[in-house]
Amino acid sequence: MNVVTKRREFPYRVVGRLLLAITLAFTLLHTSSALAAQAKASKATHAATAGEVHEYSPTRDAAADILHAVEVAKKSGKHVLLEVGGDWCIWCKILDRYFSDNPDLLAMRQEKFVMVKVNFSQDNENEAVLGKYPKATGYPHLYVLDGRGKLIRSQDTSELEQGKSYNKQKMQSFLQSYGPQKK
Repeated sequence: MNVVTKRREFPYRVVGRLLLAITLAFTLLHTSSALAAQAKASKATHAATAGEVHEYSPTRDAAADILHAVEVAKKSGKHVLLEVGGDWCIWCKILDRYFSDNPDLLAMRQEKFVMVKVNFSQDNENEAVLGKYPKATGYPHLYVLDGRGKLIRSQDTSELEQGKSYNKQKMQSFLQSYGPQKK
């Protein structure tokens, strides 16, 4: 009787294992497709933000970063937006969060500017680079350059603040006014 019982269980085990194998194969196929799509999206994002620097780093070569951004801006018809500050700067973190929380303004910034963060800290004040521009009165400070590297605007960000964040209309006006104008 044990032999008969085992024979009856055997087909169920095979079917169960077969279903498990099919489920695993489907999961792997779906996961690999999702990873491929994610990699494609990542490449597109990288291409859209080529030449950009999104971190304050005292070890980066700010002059080289700016030169590269100007080249990219010239080829793409954008302007360069230099954001001077540091990891120590509370308002710099608020500005980052502000753009994350306002995807329409982030999209406008990405459409019109090549973004470069320039470190200003005790470790590296980037005096050689920043000495070419009007002195910053607070941080973060924004400088807008055209596609030739010529200064268009020096912007004290305190003028764009509202309460403990930034004013949406003022920020939108700044991005529209100092981004390249459509012809």
